[in-house]
Amino acid sequence: MMDLQRVNKYMERIAQSEKNTFLPVGEKLKVGVDLGTAYIVMVVLDEMDNPIACEKQAASVLKDGVVVDYLGALQIVRDLKAKLEERLGGRELVNCAIAMPAGTESSIRTHTYVAEGAGLEVTNILDEPSAANAVYQIDNGAVVDIGGGTTGIAILRNGEVIRMEDEPTGGTHISLVLAGNFHIDFAQAEVIKQDYRKHKEILPVVKAVVEKMATIVKRYVRSEEIDTIYLCGGTCCLTGIEGIFEKETGVATIKPDNPFLVTPAGIAMNCIAG
Repeated sequence: MMDLQRVNKYMERIAQSEKNTFLPVGEKLKVGVDLGTAYIVMVVLDEMDNPIACEKQAASVLKDGVVVDYLGALQIVRDLKAKLEERLGGRELVNCAIAMPAGTESSIRTHTYVAEGAGLEVTNILDEPSAANAVYQIDNGAVVDIGGGTTGIAILRNGEVIRMEDEPTGGTHISLVLAGNFHIDFAQAEVIKQDYRKHKEILPVVKAVVEKMATIVKRYVRSEEIDTIYLCGGTCCLTGIEGIFEKETGVATIKPDNPFLVTPAGIAMNCIAG
């Protein structure tokens, strides 16, 4: 069972590192680069996995986990790296880890080129749900990472990933429904989706989409007799999403207060710093 209090405290510190730069313990820095459909995020930890700094930028350079605008992705990662290095007093960031949605292994080379093109050495590559579990530290259950374009599912038993799945559904589908319902463009729908004050209003509108996501996840957790689902990813910031998942799947569903930065933090934890 996940220690929710520990995870919430850690993720609060990660969120604080977006505005505050913390003093690292030790000499080595670990970097996680998360190329997402809606955002690109970079997290810096010290060698004890203490949060040091975090930067993110909205982006539309990936589709379903695949880079569709290489130069755009490269420029954003370069910019984020430069911002972080400036915040760190000019200290160069050298090593990083990256993560891929399950089923997009053919894109590993492109993701690696983006990081290397920005001046980073990729020292570890992993899948996104397993990266999230570096934060959650569960032995048994399903880690479900719902991003902008994909939903990744990692089934864990006795601390080992026994099954990995990825489905092409995520926050983009929610935004499309909002855009159609309110007769607004996609960008406006994204703003509404990310406004916590609007969640109570929009939840009934997007409930069917969330139920569809839950139905997809249900197939895997039921077949593996999983008793707990652990949510993460930006789409899981939607207030009440865990209740819909629990009702639709019949499986206990847990999410931290800030599920958005869980995966990038876990990616950074898996960086092998030289």
